[in-house]
Amino acid sequence: MRTSSPRFLITAALLVVTACGGASSDQAAANTGGDDAASAPASAGQANVDEGNSIPNIVKVAVGSADHTTLVAALKAANLVDVLANPGPFTVFAPTNAAFDKLPAGTVDDLLKPENLSKLKEILQHHVTTSALDAESFTDGQELGMVTAGSEKMTRKPDGLYIGAAKVVASVRASNGWVHVIDGVLVPAAK
Repeated sequence: MRTSSPRFLITAALLVVTACGGASSDQAAANTGGDDAASAPASAGQANVDEGNSIPNIVKVAVGSADHTTLVAALKAANLVDVLANPGPFTVFAPTNAAFDKLPAGTVDDLLKPENLSKLKEILQHHVTTSALDAESFTDGQELGMVTAGSEKMTRKPDGLYIGAAKVVASVRASNGWVHVIDGVLVPAAK
């Protein structure tokens, strides 16, 4: 069963494709809350490669979504933007802003501090696996290995697909893999 993406993600993805080369830096900054991959100089890294009219990469899908500004800010703080713009393939489980809001008060602000960079990277990398997997690829009970070397269990319930306790609410194809929008933040098991 493929989970269809909400209208806002489809619209955002189309806007990213059509506006990639023509968005003003003010417009790009408004989408992500500041200096971002879309407004950086062309020589700043893989995330800034003009893809023309192709399907946007994972980073550009996230940057184009108003519901993923917290995730984009976290990716920038952790210096992972160019990594996720590379060819991949990747499957990213992308928590929405509302998913981050479910964390205890102050958690996100604390993770964004420079002294917590390694913990932030670990949490973000725990949302990524190195293959391009659409929603139909997952089986009930499957243990999915994440970049952190940890794993998350996939579960199929009558109301949809889950990874850990987070529900997959939408899926978007990207040029370098898949983005599965989730309603929770995946926290790696303590080591």
